[in-house]
Amino acid sequence: MPSAEQLDAVTVDAFGTVVELAEPYDRLGQALAERGVERSREHVARAFAAEVAYYLPRAHEGRDAESLGRLRRQCAGVFLAEAGASLDVSEFAPAFVDALEFHVLPGGQEALERLCAAGLALACIGNWDVSLADYLRRVGLSHFFATVVSSAEAGAPKPDPRPFQLALSRLGAAPERALHVGDSDADSDGARAAGLAFEPVPLVTLPTRLGL
Repeated sequence: MPSAEQLDAVTVDAFGTVVELAEPYDRLGQALAERGVERSREHVARAFAAEVAYYLPRAHEGRDAESLGRLRRQCAGVFLAEAGASLDVSEFAPAFVDALEFHVLPGGQEALERLCAAGLALACIGNWDVSLADYLRRVGLSHFFATVVSSAEAGAPKPDPRPFQLALSRLGAAPERALHVGDSDADSDGARAAGLAFEPVPLVTLPTRLGL
């Protein structure tokens, strides 16, 4: 792998690399109960798994406020159908979104601090809808990134090279002077297709691996 001296920029994946989802089952169950629908935690978990399976290949469809609202209603509808809850999808969708809380992975903030201190330009690239930057703000990480690129904004999900190319263009960095960190084949394949070096998670050990 390259050393820090050989790099101008580091790009990082979002989910599974810098943030993780806090288990939402109790909050979703409460949202249902407030609307008169009682379901077991296991039932809620199955319904949420169905929603995740629906969302992941469609995250890039949430490109702006209108399309994001539509995608969120569709996802809430999948959850409600699997939960067997005959509720108004448009009314429930905001509660569904509010139940999703993300946390910074252990050591993630400290790793980003060390990378920034070394003078590296940072970008976050996620297979996510256009709300990615907002979620990074909520968990207190957005100030580390010179740019945030969602698959929705790039017009295609990783492993397509376009999200990486857009991030590098904004950073003003050449691919041969950049490295991507992620937790999936989409990260490794996409980075290499765009000409970046790749390193797997955990992010917390990256500064040491770079010799910082």
